Amino acid sequence: MNLLESAEDKAFREEVASWMAEHLVGEYEVLKHRGGPGDEEAYPELRKQWERELAGGGWTCVGWPKEYGGRGLSIEHQVIFHEEYARVGGPGRMGHIGEGLIGPALIAFGNEAQKAEFLPGIVKGETYWCQGYSEPSAGSDLANIQTKCWMDEDGDWRVSGQKVWTSLAMDSDWIFVIARCEPGSKGNKGLAFLLMPLDQPGVTIKPIHQLTGGAEFNEVFFDAAVARAEHIVGEPGEGWKVAMGLLAAERGVSTLGQQMHFAHELDLVIKAAKANGTASDPLIRDRIARAWSGLRVLRYNALRMLSGGADVSLGREALIYKYAWSNWHRDLGELAMDVLGPQGDVPAEDFDILRLQQVFFFSRADTIYAGTNEIQLNIMAERGLGMPKEPRGV
Repeated sequence: MNLLESAEDKAFREEVASWMAEHLVGEYEVLKHRGGPGDEEAYPELRKQWERELAGGGWTCVGWPKEYGGRGLSIEHQVIFHEEYARVGGPGRMGHIGEGLIGPALIAFGNEAQKAEFLPGIVKGETYWCQGYSEPSAGSDLANIQTKCWMDEDGDWRVSGQKVWTSLAMDSDWIFVIARCEPGSKGNKGLAFLLMPLDQPGVTIKPIHQLTGGAEFNEVFFDAAVARAEHIVGEPGEGWKVAMGLLAAERGVSTLGQQMHFAHELDLVIKAAKANGTASDPLIRDRIARAWSGLRVLRYNALRMLSGGADVSLGREALIYKYAWSNWHRDLGELAMDVLGPQGDVPAEDFDILRLQQVFFFSRADTIYAGTNEIQLNIMAERGLGMPKEPRGV
């Protein structure tokens, strides 16, 4: 990753900024800085319309190869796009799971028929996906899958079981599911990776109400629901390989956009501190300075993560990233509440204050989902440093 932008990079940054300034206006103005984590229920239909607006400008799937409808942008230009999108308050992407997870997985592991069926809808902003990985007994222990699938007399797959913490299931069309296809198999063996429509008999979606007051997470129940025969990615038993390949894309270039959202939240903290006088408290000033410098460290580590060029499978540098940003963000939420003082304890009408309250509540989960702190530390020690594995129970 070249930290010094070329004239071409600067011109591209101006192109993105100009397009956003021209299009994130009018009816879309209300979407600025909305729809991110903790706020994903905001304006879902308008945000889907915004996805189609992005698609019309060629701003969906910018890193995908051109033959699959993307722009084939370099890593540097993908970073610039995500930064400029977030800088002006681009709303949380309704299509991010399709664009950032299942799309790249299908490009890598899907057959040509699957690519032809599913990729165009993602590029056009017309088809929305959610992820069926976690289960009540398989959160950080992702391989502890209990959801089962079997082939029926027509050759299709039937699925029964439960998934949990399923983001945006209520607004999605399809779900990709890891299920156990080999009876008696354990751990990461004997799994299948299936693509399933949500609008079908045998699928029930129930919201999970959160501390923030919203319910962007869901439980999804399967009762002999159908995945068509041609909608298994890879072979039966290869589900773990596909699932891990998909997750390799999760901590890629969009991390720089995430940090721009964090920078906006930090700006809201500073604004509140100036407004109520806590900015003159030397301890608060020190914590704000530490938050600012910590965010810069996150940025440069993210650039280091991406320095391998076009290969975004990520190296050891990426192992620390989730642990680093989740703890930074949790600390920011605590700082926000200390800055707000008693004002933070009552329901807010001012959206900036409400947003800081949401940051505090939602960031409590940051160090739990997608691998707890303890799991992250094990990954760093075992995979990054080559230390002996922690003893596992039997």
